[in-house]
Amino acid sequence: MVFEDRAYIQSRTDSAGGRGINASRVLHSFGAETLAIVTSGGANGERLQKLAAKSGFPVKVVSIKNEIRVNLTITDRQGLGVKLNERGPAITKEELARVEKAVESRLDSASWLMLCGSIPPGVSPNFYTKLIRMARERKVKTLLDTDGEALLHGVEAGPTVVTPNQAEAERLLNRGLITRAQFMDAVSRIKAMGPESVLLFLGTRGVIAVNENQLLEVIPPRIDVVSPLCSSDALAAAFVWAANKKKDFVDCVRWGVAAGTASASMPGTDFATLEQTKEVYKVVEVRKTQQAATHA
Repeated sequence: MVFEDRAYIQSRTDSAGGRGINASRVLHSFGAETLAIVTSGGANGERLQKLAAKSGFPVKVVSIKNEIRVNLTITDRQGLGVKLNERGPAITKEELARVEKAVESRLDSASWLMLCGSIPPGVSPNFYTKLIRMARERKVKTLLDTDGEALLHGVEAGPTVVTPNQAEAERLLNRGLITRAQFMDAVSRIKAMGPESVLLFLGTRGVIAVNENQLLEVIPPRIDVVSPLCSSDALAAAFVWAANKKKDFVDCVRWGVAAGTASASMPGTDFATLEQTKEVYKVVEVRKTQQAATHA
């Protein structure tokens, strides 16, 4: 990619996107039952629904008046990439209530609720907090994958696991994170804010993870990165897939890192299959460093 010069597009694809849709794509490809709940409005919404109908898993559409956004994912031959996301439409209180009802009505048949992506403009940053508490009342585990104020309020609601990347963790803690020691300290600080466990996603460097009694460094093998921008979605989905199979925390994180790494070697917004993930899983390294520390 170059700036202030001409660049040519070699290929392009359209897909139903968003972190939640991406997570469902991975879960479905791994053989798990999944339901994606999305908002849809305008001509872009019609495109989304047509693309989602080909996904192979059920999608619950909550209709809204305004046009939904289009996000662009651009990658070059060296594996460098950028995501350009529109801000997204405003959602009315009535529309938001329908989203909440769509989630609530399906919790009794769910084992996990994944809350993925940013919240629309004008929506209270406590929206995910409300859904996390609603899920806990029904003994449904929760994964929170968001940013900004929604992440700050969400972690305080005590989700089962939260999965920030480095930039999201830096914004949450209001400090830069550069060294390994700082990453280790960061996950413990985030855990002290409320979640049961934390997975700090560091891209090709892997994950620093913490739960009630373990602090882990999970390191992927070196790969030729093709398109890394959706690898965190694969990580989150694979963690939930493994947890739903009653695997222990260490193994869940290992599966997550394997899926994220394998998907980073795929073009565009494609995700690795379970078989491709298994091959990477075999060579993911887990280092148990110490018991988790609690910060005041």
